Amino acid sequence: MQADDADKLRLDFCGLPFNTPLVLLSGCVGFGEEYTRVTGFTHFDVGAVCLKGTTLEPRLGNPPHRVCETPAGMLNAIGLQNPGARYVVDEILPRLPFAETRFIANLSGSTVEEYAEVARIFDDSPIDAMEVNISCPNVKEGGVAFGNDPDMSARVTEACRKVTDKPLIVKLSPNQTDIAENARRCLEAGADAFAVINTLMGMAIDIESRAPVIGNNQGGLSGPAIKPVALLKVHQVYQVCRDHGVPIIGQGGVASPEDAIEFLIAGATAVGVGTGLFYDPLLCAKINAGIVDYLDRHGLATVGQITGSLVLNDEGGSCAGG
Repeated sequence: MQADDADKLRLDFCGLPFNTPLVLLSGCVGFGEEYTRVTGFTHFDVGAVCLKGTTLEPRLGNPPHRVCETPAGMLNAIGLQNPGARYVVDEILPRLPFAETRFIANLSGSTVEEYAEVARIFDDSPIDAMEVNISCPNVKEGGVAFGNDPDMSARVTEACRKVTDKPLIVKLSPNQTDIAENARRCLEAGADAFAVINTLMGMAIDIESRAPVIGNNQGGLSGPAIKPVALLKVHQVYQVCRDHGVPIIGQGGVASPEDAIEFLIAGATAVGVGTGLFYDPLLCAKINAGIVDYLDRHGLATVGQITGSLVLNDEGGSCAGG
């Protein structure tokens, strides 16, 4: 990539310098080491890497099958398999190339207190920012996911905010009634940014055995199938964020430069790439080139000029269907 093209892609995200608007999503590149073995990959193609979801104690995860391909997407139910926060900080972070890109920890837990303790551990580390995965079930409240309840989402955000000054990126679930209200509550509780969206819940069935394909019965649906939902959710959250200068990582089904540009137009500052990496590990370089071409064709100097440039139709209504 030429120097002037690289300048067009650089941006500031919560005070962190990003090489490009692309973020490798949590769970898709392990703890940031695995992906470096792909020939042709360079960290300079991405703005940040989100590490795999990390809990206070080590977890073995769910029984197989954990991954299932579906039409235009993929179901996964890994179950947060990870070696625990202390191991990640002591053994994994020292091996990561912080001089090349930004690294974001993904915090997970089953209680508010666990989230706070994981945040406290990562606060005393070189990690650049923390992504709070509030789609986890609250064991004290009968298994209801934190992210589906604005009150619980705000409580987790507030608890993490109290133990760290590092940027907090709250990862919002689409499996809720009003994502904009949830964003507003998390913003009041101390969120610095949002990742929109997490996976949709789905199921696949083996018709011969009449049993779910996924060992956990249900899993998170990602890939191109969810992009229209994700775009709408980014647009809705952007209405809450734009006056406060709060950035959004838009994600869900990004598989081409055009997909990434759609998310930027809808209100995203950065764009997450996840499932697309499974079938094209060098996708990021292609997306970057496509964004630069778009900027040149439209006479724009930086990628930030695309963010939030959506022009709504005058007759846009709220009802769907025929």
